[in-house]
Amino acid sequence: MTCYDIEMRNRDYKNLAPGAILHIYNRGNNREKIFYDQSDHKAFLFRVGLALGIEPEILQEENLISVPHSRIRINANKNLFKLHSFCMMPNHFHLLIEQIGDVPISKLISQICTSYSMYINKKYKRVGHVFQERFKSVLIENNSQLMWTSSYIHMNPVKDGLVKHPKEYKWSSYNDFISERNLPVVNKELLLGTFGDINNFIKQTLIYDAKETL
Repeated sequence: MTCYDIEMRNRDYKNLAPGAILHIYNRGNNREKIFYDQSDHKAFLFRVGLALGIEPEILQEENLISVPHSRIRINANKNLFKLHSFCMMPNHFHLLIEQIGDVPISKLISQICTSYSMYINKKYKRVGHVFQERFKSVLIENNSQLMWTSSYIHMNPVKDGLVKHPKEYKWSSYNDFISERNLPVVNKELLLGTFGDINNFIKQTLIYDAKETL
């Protein structure tokens, strides 16, 4: 039995305090796009990294995250949250986040979405709400739900017909698990420990039933 087996067996999924894991998602206002080009994906992911407390210099080293001449100011402490998976679709996003400290996940998401909305409105000379409404969240209550949610997030691009295989979509965390890509925003240990190994992670992800929805 690994340390992750013990950790997961003893986890209190119903506790909304430190240790809670939430599937966070939101879409564009009127179902409009929130990501128009690669720089928008990078801008969002860069803000996620800052909100997780990762130093800007570290984020700038990654091509999929780097934002040239960034003046973004999101002040956050390290080790308050862990991002276990993500996917950025053209008009919505998914984040699987664990709260480590006493700061609520809602504060983290508010920082990200507020800063990103300002970026989109300025870049595209628009006004008004970028996101449809307040973000939605689903509390993860057991290991089966955790694995299903991970698969749901990573198979989103396949479900929506953007790609035929999740590895073809670079704006999700799938390739951080199955390849040498290692973005600093993604914490892989919990999911790999829950699935057991990378082979089962791949198997369970690919057999996900695309007909199932939230």
